[in-house]
Amino acid sequence: MSEIRLVTATIDLVYEEVGTDSEKYELEFNEISETDEDSIGQWVKHAKIRGETNDNDAVMLNLLVELYRKIDKIELLLTKGYPKRLALAKEAFIESIGLEHFKLSTEGFEPGKHYYGRVEIATFPKREIAFFFEAIDSSLAKIEKMHVRDEKEWGYYMTACERAMIRQMKGLE
Repeated sequence: MSEIRLVTATIDLVYEEVGTDSEKYELEFNEISETDEDSIGQWVKHAKIRGETNDNDAVMLNLLVELYRKIDKIELLLTKGYPKRLALAKEAFIESIGLEHFKLSTEGFEPGKHYYGRVEIATFPKREIAFFFEAIDSSLAKIEKMHVRDEKEWGYYMTACERAMIRQMKGLE
């Protein structure tokens, strides 16, 4: 196995062994991925395709879209309550991440077992990411399945953590 490159990160993980009943995990996995496919997201995509926006208002448009989504989320919370997520059996703290791997601060996995997990990464906007992974050893895991959009966000977050680590090593922070 080639060397796995990990950078320090601070992420809370909730997870559970998949076992034979993977349907409920697949349903939640797909549900979480659809949260960005709301009406405002579709409208923005179509406006961009039609050329109704230009490059210099992209940041402002993204901010407005996120504000709309937050208001929409508050409205849903007030009318329907919190979205129901699976109550996953275990919690752990991720101490370092790579593009396809992560390492827990303590031992919590059985090597060779397959798990489903959720994390919330501190990006703008905050992202809830669901993924399936396999335990390599008692604290190291390889991500097997993650949505493409979430892979990009995970990579951006890893890069941001790596930059912070480099700045800290240079004494700039």
